[in-house]
Amino acid sequence: MDSLTQIVLGAAVGEVVLGRKVGNKAMIYGAIAGTIPDLDVFVGNFYDTVTALEIHRGFSHSLVFSVLAAPIFGFLISKIHREANWLDWSKLMFWGFFTHPLLDCFTTWGTQLFWPLDLRIALKTIFVIDPLYTLPFLVCLIAASRFKRTAEKRRKLNRWGLVLSSGYLAISLILKLITFYKFENALQQQNISYSEIETKPTPFNTLLWSANVKTENDFLIAEYSLFDTQPIEFRAYPKQHEMIDHLKNYENLNRLIGVTQGWYTITEKQNHFYLNDLRFGLISLNPDAEKFAFSYKLEEKNNSLQITEEPKDRGDAQKLLSELWLRLKGN
Repeated sequence: MDSLTQIVLGAAVGEVVLGRKVGNKAMIYGAIAGTIPDLDVFVGNFYDTVTALEIHRGFSHSLVFSVLAAPIFGFLISKIHREANWLDWSKLMFWGFFTHPLLDCFTTWGTQLFWPLDLRIALKTIFVIDPLYTLPFLVCLIAASRFKRTAEKRRKLNRWGLVLSSGYLAISLILKLITFYKFENALQQQNISYSEIETKPTPFNTLLWSANVKTENDFLIAEYSLFDTQPIEFRAYPKQHEMIDHLKNYENLNRLIGVTQGWYTITEKQNHFYLNDLRFGLISLNPDAEKFAFSYKLEEKNNSLQITEEPKDRGDAQKLLSELWLRLKGN
């Protein structure tokens, strides 16, 4: 999830663990703990593109990291703030660390919670930024922080924030089941043969959902809003995997394909090949759109393959927002 959401979650968890004893310091250190796992993004800047993708939400988002790091941070904080002992601060940091990857498990990218096992948990029920999850949570947290640490109303407000946010996650699971059935039923009615289907919410909401469908030669993409009245329409994107067969001897390419879990297409522009990660869709809901959210340029240089991520364009994001607003209201 985005940084603000993880800060709010960490602060709320910190309040539950140690708020009565240390007051707003519990929220502050809980918020810090909630952001630390995402430092892997900073670390990734020192590596090549593929390695950075592989380590993202890996070790720092694991149970192992939470267990190992919590006592270290707990010890350091206990030397600064003596209102609570080492064990109390360690508990706070552990839950601040651990709830971060637990929440990330609900996103499309997922998290390697049980590192070093090569298993990435991705329930794909919530987008990394979702105001309906974060804002009520944030309001309850801010309201709670204004009361004395021993006040019952402080604990109730914080608890309400956790209940509302957790309830929203539960609703997202239900909506995923409902929309999955809608996509599956549409495929059957249209006599489309497929081998696999994945669904996820579109950016910033859980009302409009997207499906990726794997067929023999193509991937199909479609959207469905809970307010739709017209049949679901699937758009085909050729796999074209054979276009890069001559590059398969490069290890970093095979690792990148592994990161995408096989959900990728190949396109060619200006004599360069691009690998498009299909899991995150396109940066537009326009049926004629061709630009993917995550696309990687493949370039042979000096007997090696250079892989670079295509930069994002803020203009595309702004356009997508207006398209989402129109589309989620139904077709």
